[in-house]
Amino acid sequence: MWWLQFSLKDAIDILLLAVFLYYTYTVLKASGSKAIFTGVIAFFGLWILISHILKMQLMGALLDKFVNIGFLVLVIIFQDEMKQFLSTIGSAQKWKRFRRYFRDKRQQSADRERYIAPIVLACLNLSRKRTGALIAIQQSFDLSVYQHAGERFEADVNARLIETIFFKNSPLHDGAMIIAQGKIRAAGCILPVASNPDLNKDLGLRHRSALGLSQQTDAKVIIISEERGTISMAYRGEIMLDITAEQLQELLSKE
Repeated sequence: MWWLQFSLKDAIDILLLAVFLYYTYTVLKASGSKAIFTGVIAFFGLWILISHILKMQLMGALLDKFVNIGFLVLVIIFQDEMKQFLSTIGSAQKWKRFRRYFRDKRQQSADRERYIAPIVLACLNLSRKRTGALIAIQQSFDLSVYQHAGERFEADVNARLIETIFFKNSPLHDGAMIIAQGKIRAAGCILPVASNPDLNKDLGLRHRSALGLSQQTDAKVIIISEERGTISMAYRGEIMLDITAEQLQELLSKE
């Protein structure tokens, strides 16, 4: 009986496959490619059924040809998602997370509060003036690649500085600001735009750019609507619309 030969190694193998498929599903769901992923899984299921279970020779031979070139096709279709996956694994900030367990939790909280309060104050003022803004706050995923698309500098997080950068006559107000390690690292940056067809048609370019970055990284991206003066935040492929300053502070304070 097959279950008598089932070992701990087989259980670990199945568990790792399940985790990999779940992670792949969540990444593709956030990027709007869930239907393609479901189709790929259905195709492989059909191939296993026809070629290995029912052993149909003609259809099996045809599907075998498709499977032989399938890896190359998948690389072409999911090149953006694979780039995101590999970048996440290789991110230097990702591996630095292990050090945080040895840091004082009170110190971590104090570090966050030191730059969160000015960000919230600036967003509140920008919202009242109906000044559009896009602020990306780095988490574990390194945003250096996006910093190069804008003007790079290093400055303490200051509410007035943020408001000045997003002032309508400022040359940097149209792009995104990137905050990393409690410092303003760049402004006027270009972010990837979400291409999900299910998005609300009323969402403008700032909202779509924020959602695009949140799909490819774990950054928390704040959007100030120029038309409505509302505050929103994108995180992990989801966007929270029309939140209050108190809700924004709570979302930014969470690990």
